[in-house]
Amino acid sequence: MPIRIYNTLSRKKELLQPLEENHVKLYVCGITSYDYCHIGHARSALVFDMVVRYLRYQGYRVTFVRNFTDVDDKIIARAKEQGVLPTALAQRFIDEFYRDMDELGVLRPDIEPKATEHIDEMIALVQELIDRGLAYPAGGDVYYRVDKFADYGTLSGRNLEDMQAGARIGVNAQKEHPMDFVLWKKAKPGEPKWESPWGPGRPGWHIECSAMSRKYLGETFDIHGGGKDLIFPHHENEIAQSCGASGKSFASIWMHHGFVTIKDEKMSKSLGNFLTIRDVLREYPAEVLRLFIFSTQYRNPLDFTEDALRDARTSLDRIYECLAMVVSLPAGHAGATSIVSKKDRRKLLNLKDHFIQAMDNDFNTAQALGFLFDAIKVMNKIGRLLPEAPAAQDIELLKSAGTTVREVSDILGVAGRDPQQYVEEKKKKLLASIDITEEEINRLIKQRDEARKKKDWTASDVVRDQLLEHNIELHDGPDKTSWEVKK
Repeated sequence: MPIRIYNTLSRKKELLQPLEENHVKLYVCGITSYDYCHIGHARSALVFDMVVRYLRYQGYRVTFVRNFTDVDDKIIARAKEQGVLPTALAQRFIDEFYRDMDELGVLRPDIEPKATEHIDEMIALVQELIDRGLAYPAGGDVYYRVDKFADYGTLSGRNLEDMQAGARIGVNAQKEHPMDFVLWKKAKPGEPKWESPWGPGRPGWHIECSAMSRKYLGETFDIHGGGKDLIFPHHENEIAQSCGASGKSFASIWMHHGFVTIKDEKMSKSLGNFLTIRDVLREYPAEVLRLFIFSTQYRNPLDFTEDALRDARTSLDRIYECLAMVVSLPAGHAGATSIVSKKDRRKLLNLKDHFIQAMDNDFNTAQALGFLFDAIKVMNKIGRLLPEAPAAQDIELLKSAGTTVREVSDILGVAGRDPQQYVEEKKKKLLASIDITEEEINRLIKQRDEARKKKDWTASDVVRDQLLEHNIELHDGPDKTSWEVKK
């Protein structure tokens, strides 16, 4: 099944058809490096990490470019507040960004250009726009003529006249049109600056991505990505610059992920609900955050709650516990009768195909996870019902399904640890949280098993209730009794 991606530009799902056979060129707008990254940044990084992993899983060669904006008004203002050089501040938070990304297990892009290392390319692009009559110098600044680009507003669905009427833009006598945007900024005293044909200054924000994407991916490439907040003005202005200079189309597909909200409110420092990646990772493992992010299809809003994180942690436990069960399976017996129904066998055999179908449908990770956990539920049921001498075909089915679970989980960047070690570490943490030892639990379970063999149900229930007082819940299988700490 071919991959279909929702294109913000066309407002419909489109077939992924790389310009070069089997080679996908992807550009994603990166951070402005002036502060620690928040969970909105985490969603962006993880969404495109998943996209790259899946495309490569499907056999595509991917060239992934994600930039750093390391010169900007916010960087300059923050550096002034802290009494440091803007370059030092920007590099500090690039380093902090890498720490967060490594903790999240995000694969490094193939190319990570910094704006300050591509000033020459930006100056050249600005000059091309001037030469084409699409830009004009004014008092040391350079502006883009939005009314000279016929398709301006197409990506965001905005009309230039409406934007002009509703604009809250301060009077700027240098501009020919109130919606014209800056390509090059005249340097102010004490600010970073570079020499240019229009005097010393620095690039505007939008020109950075146009110049860097062109250098590394060409004038036209396959996918441009970012958050929905970048659709206007950033990506709209990128299109105007890039198409205006080249006369060609820019990105074939525009991908935008939804916002992260907290209790249905947009995250902001003023509301006191601003959470950095580090805030979350102090409480939850990175794999939990990944499962939380992927529990919702990337285009939809994602509401961050403690309950949602706890659910994601439970989901991660389910994956690892299932894989640990598979690792510990006994040998199968060729002559034994299968206990697996045709329906359950089919569900396990079809897991990979169903997962791929969901991912091919605009990277629908929520649906893909639904298929994964349906299969895990079946695997656990079979594992609990296996007799002492299980059928070889049932063991083979479970092991094959375990391999598939690992394979598809890797696309989402989860379940990469040793499952038995994970389960053992979890058990130790649980035991540390209760007032009973594992030896005592096992002794009581053995005592209960003996009572059950004698059909002494009263004694059996006494032991069960005794363990419940310690928050230990028992699960009886055909051959053994397992336990867990009651949630």
